[in-house]
Amino acid sequence: MEFRLPLELQQRLNANFPDEITYLVPLSELSYWKIGGLAQCVIKPKSIQSLQSALAITSEFKNVPRLVIGDCSNLLFDDKGFEGVLIQIGNGLSKIEIEDDLIHCEAGAWVPEVAYHSYRKELSGIEHICGIPGRIGGLVYMNGGSQRRGILENTESVVVLSPEGALSTIKSSDINHSYRVSPFQGKPIVIAKVTLKLEPKSRSLVRNEMRKILSSRRKKFPRKLPNCGSVFLSNPAMYDEIGPPGYAIEKAGLKGTRKGNAQLSTLHANFIVNLGGASSADVLYLIALARNTVKEKTGFSMDCEVRYVDSKGNMMQAHEYTDTLPVQT
Repeated sequence: MEFRLPLELQQRLNANFPDEITYLVPLSELSYWKIGGLAQCVIKPKSIQSLQSALAITSEFKNVPRLVIGDCSNLLFDDKGFEGVLIQIGNGLSKIEIEDDLIHCEAGAWVPEVAYHSYRKELSGIEHICGIPGRIGGLVYMNGGSQRRGILENTESVVVLSPEGALSTIKSSDINHSYRVSPFQGKPIVIAKVTLKLEPKSRSLVRNEMRKILSSRRKKFPRKLPNCGSVFLSNPAMYDEIGPPGYAIEKAGLKGTRKGNAQLSTLHANFIVNLGGASSADVLYLIALARNTVKEKTGFSMDCEVRYVDSKGNMMQAHEYTDTLPVQT
């Protein structure tokens, strides 16, 4: 990929973020799937103020794609790369503070570390997130969790930034949510800080629950090959009649199916693993194949939890993209 950012933008970014910016970054080094071409530019803000500045400056260049990301544990980047600016929220924005039964987290706080702090302070309610990789901002955006629970059940408030960097706070009373759905999805806002409200509980009980969850995840999920976790969302109606997505894919005879170097995992069919050198096209083919085959056999359409990011910065549920491709069966 040739370097294409406007000179004025490059100069302003260099002046404002000398220690926080990198150019021509391999997305395969950022993505949990280890897939993706080059990104023109990645900024890693070290404070909320720096994040606000990055948003303010890049918002002035309307023709340059821009996307705010976390640990990319739920993203599939295209092999063509990314033709604009990625703003990555990570360790520079990871402060965690505890006040009675409240945990205040910057968006870059590591999810397992947030769970660990709750255990140390004898606070309960988020045990289910203990084994989930990623940042708390992304978890709130996705209303992520495990055991059919979501983090927004315990979210007291969320500090968000506008596309230009203006700050505001959304209270729990205004946060409508459902399974893996949040009011932040599809909105041009950025999560900067999250406050969680928990309940007192003995440390031993919290620890025991976390141990059970971690043990279950180790047994069920592929851990040695690059993947982005569960690909398809669990549909309550389908779950009651057929079962979870992994079971439906397995019953459809697709478990272990390969396309190039991507594979529907032999350990858990709702995971697509990178066997080494898989392309975004390989993964998208398997997503389309699983979705179309299960729909044909059961009548249920499985929507994706995974987001696909194209080279122009458009982010969507992966099935929204594969539905535009020729049918794979």
